[in-house]
Amino acid sequence: MKRDKHLGIRMDSQLHKKLVYIAEYEGRSLNWQVIHLIQECVREFEQEHGPIPEEELS
Repeated sequence: MKRDKHLGIRMDSQLHKKLVYIAEYEGRSLNWQVIHLIQECVREFEQEHGPIPEEELS
């Protein structure tokens, strides 16, 4: 997977600490945990609505 995009997000410190905790529990870095959650979201969307066509991606 080519990694050429950067996404900066803001969250409150309580949520950040919990996400770090979960990532460590799962054996992932915080970055990989966020990517994992995003991938899950995309999989669930595509299971419900079908694959997202390449021509729809900008």
